[in-house]
Amino acid sequence: MFKNTISNLTRIRQVAEVLIRYGFEDAVTSTPLRRLVPKSRRISWQEGEQAVFETTRWQRIRMIIEELGPTFIKLAQAMSNRADLLPQPLIDEFEKLQSNVPPFDVQVAKDIIEREMGHPLDEVFSEFDNVPLGSASIGQVHRARLLSGEEVVVKVQRPGVQEKVRSDLALLHELVRLTGNFLRKQGLSNPQDVVDAFERSMTKELDYTSEARSMEQFRSLYATYETFYIPKPYRDISTSRILVIEFVSGCKITDKPQLLEWGLSPEKVAETGMDIYLTQIFEFGMFHADPHPGNVLVRPDGTLVLIDFGMVGKMSKQQKYAFAGVFIGMARQDPRGMALSFRRLAITSDIQDMRAFEASLSELIEDFASLDVKDMSMSDLAEALQSVIYTYKLQVPGAVFLILRALVILEGIGKVLHPRFNTFEFVRPYGARIVAEQYSAENILSEAEYTGTQLLALIQTLPADIRQIVRKISRGDLRVRVELSGYLLLLRKADQLVSRAILAAVAVAMILFAGLSLLGTYPAGQMPYYRGLPVVTWYSLGVAAFLLLILFILGSKREQREQ
Repeated sequence: MFKNTISNLTRIRQVAEVLIRYGFEDAVTSTPLRRLVPKSRRISWQEGEQAVFETTRWQRIRMIIEELGPTFIKLAQAMSNRADLLPQPLIDEFEKLQSNVPPFDVQVAKDIIEREMGHPLDEVFSEFDNVPLGSASIGQVHRARLLSGEEVVVKVQRPGVQEKVRSDLALLHELVRLTGNFLRKQGLSNPQDVVDAFERSMTKELDYTSEARSMEQFRSLYATYETFYIPKPYRDISTSRILVIEFVSGCKITDKPQLLEWGLSPEKVAETGMDIYLTQIFEFGMFHADPHPGNVLVRPDGTLVLIDFGMVGKMSKQQKYAFAGVFIGMARQDPRGMALSFRRLAITSDIQDMRAFEASLSELIEDFASLDVKDMSMSDLAEALQSVIYTYKLQVPGAVFLILRALVILEGIGKVLHPRFNTFEFVRPYGARIVAEQYSAENILSEAEYTGTQLLALIQTLPADIRQIVRKISRGDLRVRVELSGYLLLLRKADQLVSRAILAAVAVAMILFAGLSLLGTYPAGQMPYYRGLPVVTWYSLGVAAFLLLILFILGSKREQREQ
């Protein structure tokens, strides 16, 4: 830790001075950062430039991020999708951030490609465009042609970018260590977790093989679709630092004049795009997380093409059902059902007052229930949902915010192409389909199998756990830690514990009795047998299984209440 602090000392001092210059003196003076800034350079609130203080606090935070550079900009852009952690005004500012990074020298790009491939450029490409198609903080893209004649684009990682990102990540960890208490007081409850998640995301983005795998997965899922196409990655000549992808021509999805010139219906293109995206979310649970117009192309034949798979979201089956349940509860004007779906969706939740939570959802439903479908906006709904999540500190999967953001982007695209475009009309049939899937015989059987497996595991481990408890009691080693936060609550917990202990003891007794019944000898004809065992043994095991099932159900309900 000390070694990291020394190595980042100069950069941390720069960060502290930037914070002070933009009026965040309290972030420095109330944390150990104050020791890193000389007294002569500690600018007071009153001595700052007036222009800075005419802006809002949120705008000044954005200015700080812009000055600190690309890695911090990427962190802020990632945080702009986390409405459970940041207030909406700050998210609005973060969404304005752009990584305007000039391209690097083409000869440097060629050297990197040759070093990564292990071959001279002319042994792989017959043509290579010296002018990049685009440039970003991680790399840039060049158009080229393989010796086989296929047109491709080559993504090349910037020289030294991995070392720069690793250095900045170490700096972020150090800043969080120094300012963690201050950040928590400002409402960011888990700053270290945020940096850890960002580090995982950046590590994945720096490995181009991850993007190639995502493209191959999408190609497999949509292999039979005639209206949707994903470019082919050339894995055999790609590495973690360069990615060769099939070049696909087309216009931006929002280029309405070009669509009309090709004889395509803009309305049909918008509807196809929304259907494809909702299929990704509600059927496959894996979706392209950045569908802005530059990443969605249309071919002259009307085929839609998605490019840039650096950001892909995923949802488990249970998360998919819970997310759909939020919209279904809203459509049914059922705030309680909506609240339960939110709790199933949340990774952790600390809702102190469920009635207040349901009341907030009821207000949200009333606000939108009075609107005509044509007047409803996905942008307004997303903002309302994100406000509820932030207010009640629900930690939901990051994919949820990616979906909401993507739906807002797609609604904007749709309204450019389709005068009567309404996102909710497209979502509605998918919600009904999700309900049918959730309560299908196949899914119920799958859930029953999972519950049975859990119950079997409980039955197998319970005797050993009870023996361990009995041994500790006999040796006097059993310790019980009790926190007295209210006598009534303690008595209620004690009553529940005693009740479960009695059930467990009776269940164990029945299991022991079943074992002893096998040792008994019974006069011929007086004890019926079934499958070679006395009937009394089967009865005993049945009672024991029933009691264990009750214990399992009580335990599951307790876990749900505590979440």
